[in-house]
Amino acid sequence: MSQRSNNRNFIGRGWSFPPHFDLTSKGVTMTEGVEDINNSLTILLSTIVGERVMDMRYGCNLEDMVFETLDTSSITFLVTKIEKAILFYEARIEVERIELNTQNLLEGIILIEIDYIISATNSRYNFVYPFWREEGTELNSLVRLNS
Repeated sequence: MSQRSNNRNFIGRGWSFPPHFDLTSKGVTMTEGVEDINNSLTILLSTIVGERVMDMRYGCNLEDMVFETLDTSSITFLVTKIEKAILFYEARIEVERIELNTQNLLEGIILIEIDYIISATNSRYNFVYPFWREEGTELNSLVRLNS
């Protein structure tokens, strides 16, 4: 097996998020590579600790910070919380930078920008997660991926 195939296997393959079912193949739509990692990050950041039955420690509890004042202390706490969750639950990547984009703060949206390297391929990617969402906003419309 070539080195490239080994890297692809390490990066992984999983269910799409949110799960989609393909009527043609009568199966679950699968994602792999960077898309699978980004789905994993979305799930990790949106999961409350204790919510996942088989691993009660999994998650990030970002919702605890929704009504906090956005000052240096809370930003540092939030970034540390995200770094720790990724360190423990997303071993396929190495975080380079986490930054909060507050340009849309008055609309109630903070974008969490995560620059990371996939350890197996040494490739750099960017993931953006909407922390505060307006009521009725679909998650997919706010997440954008850049490579």
